[in-house]
Amino acid sequence: MWSCVILALIALVPLALSLDTKTKAIANITRMKPVYNFGRNFLGLDKCNACIGTSLCRKFFKEEIRFENWMSAALKLPPSHKTTYFANYTADAESWKPVVISRLQSKFQNELSDRKICTSASKKAACSIENVLRGTERFQKWLTADRLTAELVQSLPSPLLRCPSQRLLDRIVRRYAEVRDSGSVLMRHFSDRDKLRLLYTLSVNTHPIVLQLFPGAEGWPFVRYFGSCGRVIVTPWTIPIREYYNASLEVTADVAYQLLQITHSLRNNDLNYFFYYTSIHDNMFGTFEDGRLYVIDTSTLGIIDKQEDKEFVQETAGKKDVFSCLASDCKTDLSPCGEINEAQNFIKICKDILSHLLAGKFSTSPSLQKKTDRFLKLCSDETLATKVILEAAGWLMELLKSQRSCDPRFEYRYPECKYIKGY
Repeated sequence: MWSCVILALIALVPLALSLDTKTKAIANITRMKPVYNFGRNFLGLDKCNACIGTSLCRKFFKEEIRFENWMSAALKLPPSHKTTYFANYTADAESWKPVVISRLQSKFQNELSDRKICTSASKKAACSIENVLRGTERFQKWLTADRLTAELVQSLPSPLLRCPSQRLLDRIVRRYAEVRDSGSVLMRHFSDRDKLRLLYTLSVNTHPIVLQLFPGAEGWPFVRYFGSCGRVIVTPWTIPIREYYNASLEVTADVAYQLLQITHSLRNNDLNYFFYYTSIHDNMFGTFEDGRLYVIDTSTLGIIDKQEDKEFVQETAGKKDVFSCLASDCKTDLSPCGEINEAQNFIKICKDILSHLLAGKFSTSPSLQKKTDRFLKLCSDETLATKVILEAAGWLMELLKSQRSCDPRFEYRYPECKYIKGY
């Protein structure tokens, strides 16, 4: 009997050794397989629902959005203090497109605003910021509201909400992409969590909201909003306009013409909204690979509803609270609604961007350079009448249009180049 048992145990030894070898091999494979551990802190998920949203979290964790270095051998997260990251996005796991992952505030600014939230409720430096925000008087009003009104957004720092019409506020609710069901102007389908995320976004940076309200697919000159996860958003990769300061005349003329055309469309569009620049910088605009120019940073855009009678457009500079100061020091330096001039957009781009973009570009034609400089001087002079500034911008557009050339560098207008005479 004992001999049979011994023989059976001996027979099991090779099997046990085989299983042990396979177990070790699986363990080695597991150790070798890259594990993309974002961490809730990196994306800002640990701060939700005081965050932007979660519509893209699944894509992050399924590795359908990968940081640029993930396409190489160095598979690790980039530094968390950066505000933008180059990345790649896929919808079918086969074709990848370049995108940018952005934070609406720097890590330092986020930490500062979080501390403000805690101290506003006489809490320690670290607290549950969501609980503090939920307990505020403003959010309690949001909880009982069925419709977004000017009272609910008064004193928020964004220029978007400086002079809001009810039509614009309804559009915000109807187009808000971080809720499961959208399309209604009433907030009855919003959960408490949805309301807090929308309020937080409006308080920190309205850039993702503008991209949702006026998508490029409908002809607006704004980049696409892919979605968000925690406190980061994803938008397409573009080439900043400053990269064209030393480009050839044909390329520069095309980019400058598009910039003037975009600025014109921001004051004349089918929906009768006047978008105005409160400030401008050369990271605000960028082109796709096909050469088409877009507004890539809308955070400093304000909106006046030209469809509303001016007397019914109420400025929202009311009582300030913690939501008024999340992205600033509570001081706002915005012009009153009635004093916003339709020429100010052209003044800003002529002075701060086109003057650099077109400087000395017509070296082979002194007469054209002289005309360009004269038009630039006129459209950047804020002391002149609105009509004069707008006319100068129109003359500059016509001059630049005549200097555009048709070649493969301008793929976005290839049909126009091929079939329309005059190009």
